[in-house]
Amino acid sequence: MKPVIEQETLSRTLAGTWAWIVFALSMMLALFHVYTAATIPLPPQFQRSIHLAMGLCLVFLLYPARLCKKEAPSPAMWDVLLALLSLGLGLYHIIYYEQLLARVGVNTTLDLVTAGLGVVLVMEATRRVVGWPMVIVAGAFLAYALWGNYVPGLFGHRGFSLERVLEHTFLGLEGIMGIPLGVSATLIIVYLLFAQVLEKTGIRQFFIDAALAITGTSPGGPAKAAVVSSALEGTISGSSIANTAGSGSFTIPMMKNLGYRPEFAAAVEASASTGGQIMPPIMGAAAFVMAEFLNVPYLDIAKAAAIPAILYFTGVFLMVHFEALRSGLVGLPRESLPVFRQVMKSQGYLILPIVAIFILLDAGFSPARAAVWSMGLAWIAGLVKREGRMGVTAICKAMVAGIAQALPVIATCATAGIIVGVVTLTGVGLKLSSNMIELAENNLAIALVFTMVASLVLGMGIPTTATYIVLATMAAPALQKLGVEPLAAHLFVFYFGVVADITPPVALAVYAGAAIAGSDPWKTGIEAVKLAIGAFMVPYFFVLSPVLILIGATSSLLLQVLGTALLGMFALSIAVVGYWKSKLHGITRIVLGFGGLALIQPGIMTDAIGASVVLVVYVMQRLRNRSLSRLS
Repeated sequence: MKPVIEQETLSRTLAGTWAWIVFALSMMLALFHVYTAATIPLPPQFQRSIHLAMGLCLVFLLYPARLCKKEAPSPAMWDVLLALLSLGLGLYHIIYYEQLLARVGVNTTLDLVTAGLGVVLVMEATRRVVGWPMVIVAGAFLAYALWGNYVPGLFGHRGFSLERVLEHTFLGLEGIMGIPLGVSATLIIVYLLFAQVLEKTGIRQFFIDAALAITGTSPGGPAKAAVVSSALEGTISGSSIANTAGSGSFTIPMMKNLGYRPEFAAAVEASASTGGQIMPPIMGAAAFVMAEFLNVPYLDIAKAAAIPAILYFTGVFLMVHFEALRSGLVGLPRESLPVFRQVMKSQGYLILPIVAIFILLDAGFSPARAAVWSMGLAWIAGLVKREGRMGVTAICKAMVAGIAQALPVIATCATAGIIVGVVTLTGVGLKLSSNMIELAENNLAIALVFTMVASLVLGMGIPTTATYIVLATMAAPALQKLGVEPLAAHLFVFYFGVVADITPPVALAVYAGAAIAGSDPWKTGIEAVKLAIGAFMVPYFFVLSPVLILIGATSSLLLQVLGTALLGMFALSIAVVGYWKSKLHGITRIVLGFGGLALIQPGIMTDAIGASVVLVVYVMQRLRNRSLSRLS
């Protein structure tokens, strides 16, 4: 058997002995996490040390220090040395575990040298996998910890020695080994492995076939199928870029063939795929971190995100629909499409592992253990058909591919831990939240805008998980001081970190879609923002009315809120596209847009105003169309 390395996921194509070494290390890391998730995780220091050490080792073996046109099939000796040092860091934490606990504040020279190497290796690994922005942000925080005494005004502090900063950042559980890496080591990596196993069963094709069967014959059918399939894929993958590249390679050409502009086709896939990070049950990695920060079950996070996710995808779906009507696009012939009943009969069983996640979580299983059991169920489901059966080779491929996806997450979470460590050491988080409240003059609306802008700006340069971690420790507390529910404050930060993936000028999901469609990335980004308008509006509403995230919601109230919010998304979509029964004039679009926003905001008065606006516009459209038909 040849080493089963998924080369397209790696930056360096290895061959021969090195391919086998990376394969073995990847399998060891995968099996370690599956075993500890299925049984009992090791003590945090051990679990996180092994996770980080092996993750960094693989990063240095697979990611070159700089990209070359022709990369060697083996790592450079310098990279091998860094990989060995990374393994040594993990061993140091394990071997000297008790001594490190006993001599807190009185560290040896070897402790400090090891800590210094650890910080450097983490930042270099992060630079290789996600680029400079994240490293620059972390470096700025470290500089602030060391020389904060030179910072004037409220943000200044007495400054900390290099020894104190290194101890806090690496030797304890407050910095690199803190909560972000802990979530990566116990939850995120297991769900990435689960998603890869599920992928091998053929579930992506099932999602596409089911979406086409449901929407294919309606106006703009392939575009609607892209929205539906991406929403379904979001239940197993929290990566907007992976979703865009995966389903987009199929749906974008189909949309273009139907008559959609390349920019619009790419924007549909990018905006729908980005919504995958907010789609339960398996949301983006930041959602798992959120559960730890708030100290609530992950299932509560998934439940709270359900209605906002429904509103998001409803908005994208409706805008695709009205764009198709405006452009005169039709669906595909019924005979060329799958039949839904047959799709469900032949492939419907593939969805059982996803359903099992909810059942197991509700039964009291930990999220990690629920993922392992569902992984086993996915393997059993794959046995039904030959193309979904996973032998040893297929399982190994899934494990290695999952580890390859986890490497950027490991490095990012470790570097985010540096930032969190500095925040806790210096107290800058409390200062920032107090100053933000003062700058906003205790006005919640202004504070929300400040937080949104910070999330979008940070999200343009660093991954969603890191964006969330930074702002959850610095901005979310300010919102909570202004009376925002903790869950609403954290979801607000999370949502805007997510939509940064489609917000120009740096919009990675848009770039992925534009590359497939051959479209202009900037124009595609503008289209994606229009399509995802719900993601920019809904967070404000669930902050002001937490019933949208199930806080204080009764069954009757929930039905009322969901019904009016969906009608609001209907009106808002029409306003953005500018077409209903016929083309809408500018003033009508503005009025209808305000009516849609009023409906999304829960409340009897706002619902009455919004519904009245929609009714008036509907009557005006009917009368106008009747007059035009008489004249013709």
